[in-house]
Amino acid sequence: MAAPPAVIWLQEVERLLHYRDLVPRLEEALGKFSRRDSAELIQPVRSTLPLQKHHGFFGSMPTYMENDGVLCTKLVCFYMREAGSTLPSTQATVMLLDPEFGNVKAVIDGEHITGMRTAAVSAISAKLLMPSGAEVLAILGTGRQAVAHYNVFTEMFPFKEVRVWSRTRQGVERFCRSVSGPVTACVSAEEAVRGADAIVTVTCSPEPVLFGRWVKPGAHVAAVGACRPNWRELDDVLMKEAVVYSDSRDGATTESGDVILSGAEVFAELGDVINGTKPAHKEKTTVFKSLGLGVEDAVSAQLVFDQWKAKAGLP
Repeated sequence: MAAPPAVIWLQEVERLLHYRDLVPRLEEALGKFSRRDSAELIQPVRSTLPLQKHHGFFGSMPTYMENDGVLCTKLVCFYMREAGSTLPSTQATVMLLDPEFGNVKAVIDGEHITGMRTAAVSAISAKLLMPSGAEVLAILGTGRQAVAHYNVFTEMFPFKEVRVWSRTRQGVERFCRSVSGPVTACVSAEEAVRGADAIVTVTCSPEPVLFGRWVKPGAHVAAVGACRPNWRELDDVLMKEAVVYSDSRDGATTESGDVILSGAEVFAELGDVINGTKPAHKEKTTVFKSLGLGVEDAVSAQLVFDQWKAKAGLP
């Protein structure tokens, strides 16, 4: 008889998960994903159901990594909240299952996993695509994803200045209180991104907040919001002038309004660059369109579960 599943709450995930452990595992996972070897990894495009009454969506993100013995799914709800809403824009739960017996091994709070793995993949995109000697980072948005991106980008790169912008002054003030390092608060998105070497967009906006005419040639943009076919964060000028990368080509052409509505071509997946099958065009303006992959959740959850077992003295 299978043991009851472990339940790992948010506070424990926060104690167990660290970028120094997570980033190399995500790099390996992105490479595996882009090899498209079904004997090693199976992961469909996220399936979603509309929650019309609540202006949101329910998504399911299953992944099976046969050689690693990892069977996982994330259940996530994400919403288009009104400005000033105190309700979360996302809520997630990750489940690890035994691939042989089918029982649930662990139920893990997905809030911190989602934030950290998303930010870590954006940082991987910057590691691969950001211009050398980058000094200025701009973050558009001030929610939990913005804080996660600030934390990993400042941990991995020696920026001299980090700028932030939000639709509300309260958002900027909350963000500045939430991070441990210096921040330059900007009154407009244009002010934040002019001259920036790296730009992160983590907004809930359904229409562009970043315009190509503002972006420094050769800058790198990690676009994280706008995960529906009719939502945008980036305008056509930027999407058509930049070299566009994604975590998943299929995901980008199915879910990303930035890609679909602009008609931009996805040049490569990050995994292609990691695998050496496509080049990293650091000398050009680049956009990484992040949609989020089930395999990112799977390796993150497995890392948390392994750390939890080690802490508990379990085999």
